[in-house]
Amino acid sequence: MIRPYRTEDNAAVVALFRQFMAELTPADMKEEFAEYVEIAIRDELGRVGEYYASRPRQGFWVAELGGRVVGMIGIEKREEHVAEVRRMAVETSHRRRGIGRALLAAAEAFSRESGYEKIQLSTSERQEAARRLYESNGYRLLGTGVASRTTHKLIGGITRFYYEKRL
Repeated sequence: MIRPYRTEDNAAVVALFRQFMAELTPADMKEEFAEYVEIAIRDELGRVGEYYASRPRQGFWVAELGGRVVGMIGIEKREEHVAEVRRMAVETSHRRRGIGRALLAAAEAFSRESGYEKIQLSTSERQEAARRLYESNGYRLLGTGVASRTTHKLIGGITRFYYEKRL
């Protein structure tokens, strides 16, 4: 079941993010990833209600299965007619069951209903399965880039792949 985020989901969302990032962390970048995780929780995921829900045309959803949060996705306003997919993750044991596709479909539907014309996202070199999911759902690669510093959205030194889809 895909449903809007509730305040009581916060611990599960943060735990899912930590687990997801632990999977992606290369052995030679443990410090950089640990810094990124803490910045992302402090500036965004630790305050989902404020960051997403309190702003117009933004939202955050979770996939719930058996009373547990097993996936998440957010939509952030990037520009007047452009939405950005944020924080898409599915718990390891629940992947390849259509949950990611369902989360993405919910985010796209919300974006269309909110008047966005395009939806953008980025993913990293460490997320090959995510790239395949986005491409199979009609997202086209716009380009790549490497961030020089770590923020709540990017890890410095990691190649990002930027995608876009017309709604």
